[in-house]
Parts: sequence; structure tokens; C-alpha cells
Amino acid sequence: MTITKNDEGHLTGCLAGLRVLDFSTTIAGPHCARMLADMGAEVIKIEAVEGETMRTRPPLRNGYSTAFGQLNVGKKSVVLDLKSPEGIEAVRRLVASADILVENFRPGVMRRLRLDHEALRPLNERLIYCSISGYGQNGPSAELPAYAPVIHAASGYDMAHLAYQPGRERPDYCGIYHADVLTGVYAFGAISAALYQRSQTGRGQHIDVSMLESMLSLTLNEVQWSQFPVKQTSRPLFGPIETADGYVMVAVASERTFQSLVKVIGHPEWVSDPRFALYADRRNNWADLMDGVEAWSRTVTTEQCLAELNKEGVPSSAYRTVAQALADPQLAHRGALAEVEDGGGPFKVLNLPFRMSGARVAAGRRIAALGEHTSLLLQEAGLSEQKSAALSGKQAAAE
Repeated sequence: MTITKNDEGHLTGCLAGLRVLDFSTTIAGPHCARMLADMGAEVIKIEAVEGETMRTRPPLRNGYSTAFGQLNVGKKSVVLDLKSPEGIEAVRRLVASADILVENFRPGVMRRLRLDHEALRPLNERLIYCSISGYGQNGPSAELPAYAPVIHAASGYDMAHLAYQPGRERPDYCGIYHADVLTGVYAFGAISAALYQRSQTGRGQHIDVSMLESMLSLTLNEVQWSQFPVKQTSRPLFGPIETADGYVMVAVASERTFQSLVKVIGHPEWVSDPRFALYADRRNNWADLMDGVEAWSRTVTTEQCLAELNKEGVPSSAYRTVAQALADPQLAHRGALAEVEDGGGPFKVLNLPFRMSGARVAAGRRIAALGEHTSLLLQEAGLSEQKSAALSGKQAAAE
């Protein structure tokens, strides 16, 4: 189902009326908090005077980062010095009116600042406090430094992936940070569940999200294989099939798909061929099957290959760049990209990958300048205009 722009324009977000304090940095926490913002929550990003580190990440236009914008669009920005008693007191005032707090400091940091869950709970029993960390809030590894590439290695994910790369002995380099995005989504889900529970009990709670366990959830088969003796058998590996001008991915994951595939490549007799007739046979002779597929695919262009495969219902795709994927008319049809704006001008960010018939789900329109909302929100929290301006530090003159 596609939600039309007219329908969505008359809806509010599921989380409208909720206030979120976002103390997080880099990717995992900001991604979670942006999801909350896209669902209608008021998200207040707490930053140091120098600004969150992602504000300097390329692409930069006139000093404004679109990478930062993608993770923080729709949020408000408050600058506070958390090392000062006045900054801590300002946070405590904001907590009194907050519904959710998200932080991804190394365990122990918020406690040393006296901003941990136990310290803030007396101020607001309804507060849902979400901590994101590499290994969890306590335990023998809790205080180890952790970034996504480290977690990819520590979780076994990289070695599990290596097992599907024939002839390779060295793990791959890490370029895309799965752990950050995945953990942010798990945190969003946990917060949503806690909100429902709070609606029944009236009480908030502390949520402890581990990047290590989040990544382990991607190794479903390997988690089970590691516990029981499993006979080592060959397994179909889905990979690139060469065409006359590129490569395509073909996923032969069912009996019907196999029958359609051999029809496309001109070998319908392989349905009864002893090498391929049963799944176990195909698994043991997978290389022969793929060689046969490539003998056909190399004679046609990628476009022709996909046309024939799609006509017979064989799941397949060209190997596309992200730029090519973003140009897919399906994404335009879905409204997957939203135009937003910061001090460097307009650019596009991804909307969340789901639509709802009864709620608005969309990115905000702009990215807040550093400290843009400091004075306003601190005055709303009960501080004087002079004190709120002083707490905003370097930004006070610019507001």
C-alpha cells in the first residue's frame, strides 16, 4: 500500500507530543533519535559548544555536513557544557518535561555526570532512558571502547561472512557500519515497546542496548551451528552472474525458481538431471549449475538478462551503485527521498522505509544550526533569559 501525499498531509505522527533528549553522537544514537523525530516526537539534541563530531563530516557545503543532516534532520539543538554545574542543572530541568532520553556514551560517563538513570528517575518517574553501548552497561567488557568495525569483528560477523567467500583467508575491510544502524533500529523498537508499557503502568524504565548482541542477531544460522555438531555441507552461494556488459544477482531459493531459471537459460531438461533434480543435488553441484547459467548470461546484456528472468519470475537484479538505486522510479513512487535544508542549502535524505495509513511518517524540513534553540528551550524550562544566554556559550551572540 502506498500512502498518498494528500492522505499523509492530514495526519500527525504517532509520537506527536513526546519530548526526547538526545545526548548521542556519531551514528547509532542519532539514527534512533531521528526515527523518533520522523514519527512526530520533539527531539532536542544536546551538544557541546564545539558541536557534535558529525557536523564536520563530508560532504560539506559552506561548512554544513549533509551526513550530519541525514542523521539529525528535524531535531532542535541546545548547546550545554555538561562539565559545569550550571549545564547539569539545565539538563535536570529539561528532564522534568522529557519522555525519552537517548545516550550512547561509554558506560559510566553519564553516571559521573550525575545524569544516569538512577540520578534522573526521581525527577521524572515516566522517563524512558535508553543507553546504547558497544557491549552493554555492565559486565567484563562494558567499558571497552567500541566502534562499529570493532563490533563487526568481535561479534563473529566478519568471520561468518568470510566463510562465504571461497578462496579468501583474510577478513574483508569494513566500509559500511551495519552495527550502528542496526543497533539504532533496535533501540527505536525497544523505546516504542517501553512507551506502550508506560501507557499501562505510568512508569518509565532504563533500556540497555548492546551493539555486540545486535550484530549477533545477523548471524542466525551461525549462532545455531556454533552450539551443535553440524555436518559440513556445501551451501548455495548467491553471487554475481556475468552478462555481456555487467553482472546480475540471481537468487535460486525455491523449486519453482529453479524450474523457471532452467527454462530461461534453455535447459528445461535439467529439472530431471541427476545433478540438479533435488535440492541436495543442486547444492552439491552448485558450481556446475552456475557455470550453465553464465554460459547463457554472457550472451546477453544485463538489460536483456533481467527482462528474461523477470518475465519468468526469477528474483534478480543488476548490481547497482547507490546513485543508481536512488534513481529507481520505485523510490520516487514511494516518496523515499525527502528534500531538506540547512545553512549550506537544500539536499535529500532518506525517509524511514515504512508508511502508515493512520500516521504521518516523514523527515523534518530542516537541520538546526548549532545551539539554535538553546535560549528558547532553557527559558521554557524556567531559566532567566540572561542565564540561558550565558549557558549557551559561544552561540549566545549568534541567537
